[in-house]
Amino acid sequence: MSFSTRIEVRVSDLDPQLHVTGAAYHQFADHARFACVQAAGVSVDELIASGLGPVNLETVLRFQRELRGGDTVEVSCSWEWGTGKTYRVEHVLTRADGVVAATVTNVSGLLDLAARRLVTDPARQWAVRASHPELLGLPGAAQGATVGG
Repeated sequence: MSFSTRIEVRVSDLDPQLHVTGAAYHQFADHARFACVQAAGVSVDELIASGLGPVNLETVLRFQRELRGGDTVEVSCSWEWGTGKTYRVEHVLTRADGVVAATVTNVSGLLDLAARRLVTDPARQWAVRASHPELLGLPGAAQGATVGG
């Protein structure tokens, strides 16, 4: 299942040429991922209180078309789980005209904050905390969800 949220480009997201800055693309992806986690019913405060913290290990940003001031962008969030300590979250940033502006792919994990090591089964840790695990690509999937940003 894929989750998405709509974000309006702000003046503070722009460089002097009125293009969206690279840092803003990363922030859009981060915003979508956090919104997805919240929509899945996970309390990040409770996650951290339990001694676990999400960490990004790698981020790949691929520009395809420009975003400019005044644009609205739909940012999808699709989680991919394997059997190891890491997982991927793929974001597709699509302009209102349907054109894909960029993709952002994160390789992430859950850090045991006391041991300072990645947990061995992050999917299980997310699943037990989520009331809607399908939004995180975990069992219980149905249709896509969209929320306002």
